[in-house]
Amino acid sequence: MTEPRLEFVQCLGTQGLHRMAYWEWGDAGNPKVLVCVHGLSRQGRDFDALAHALCRDYRVVCPDVVGRGRSDWLGEPMGYQMPQYVADMVTLLARLNAKTLDWVGTSMGGLVGMCVAALPGSPVRQLVLNDVGPTIEPQALERIGAYVGKAPRFASVDEAADYLWSVSTGFGEHTREQWLALTRPMLKDVDDEHGEGFVPHYDPRIAVPFHAVTPELAAEAQRRLWEQYDAVRARTLVLRGAHSDLLTADTLQAMTQRGPRATAHVFPAVGHAPTLVTPEQIAVVQEFLLAHP
Repeated sequence: MTEPRLEFVQCLGTQGLHRMAYWEWGDAGNPKVLVCVHGLSRQGRDFDALAHALCRDYRVVCPDVVGRGRSDWLGEPMGYQMPQYVADMVTLLARLNAKTLDWVGTSMGGLVGMCVAALPGSPVRQLVLNDVGPTIEPQALERIGAYVGKAPRFASVDEAADYLWSVSTGFGEHTREQWLALTRPMLKDVDDEHGEGFVPHYDPRIAVPFHAVTPELAAEAQRRLWEQYDAVRARTLVLRGAHSDLLTADTLQAMTQRGPRATAHVFPAVGHAPTLVTPEQIAVVQEFLLAHP
């Protein structure tokens, strides 16, 4: 598989500047741009298989959201929230200089895309929301909160892969090769007084604002997200894992009837969230994006 190019863009936060990394596939001069943004504890290399399939049609850009992957960590952990993520993406879009673009976002990356697409004058033309919507189920947040920021140190990639599978079974069936490909970019090599090993790629403090959410804050966030969804004018596809505990069938149905009146597609035998690695899942995204004249 062709390797992507690693680039960086300077972004402004409350504590000063930070660098956001992004992985770029395809012709850097291609005016057709696709931005792919990952979930809460993931990173941009999650989209390698999808990007490889689409890089002949698009310049595909897969950022590591701040605090993840090759991007800088923030000095203030409460900065790991939607306003900073959206601001960083707007900076990235300015760097890309695309008049219009398409967006694929998994979980948190879908919410970021929804917020960007809702902005007046947004360049987002087509939006794919992967297993996420304006209503996020509390039990899913509890499940995610049980492991985010708490991963142990690993002696080997295989040990890390086994641990990550234990907290990611909702991703659905994968071959060992596919799972190892998803695992390797999730790790950082360490060599310190404890010896050599691997730790997760992200700042564990991304969990701080996540755990600070109260029921009242969650209700207000849900109200605002529905407002933003209703403001989206992009052609929209919502993907759902049939066993998802984060995006319910009722929320998916509502998303087809209001705002951009999204097209819906449900993947069987998958929970939260489809990884868009299998040919069947890639084909659904590819067909939607390339169907637009």
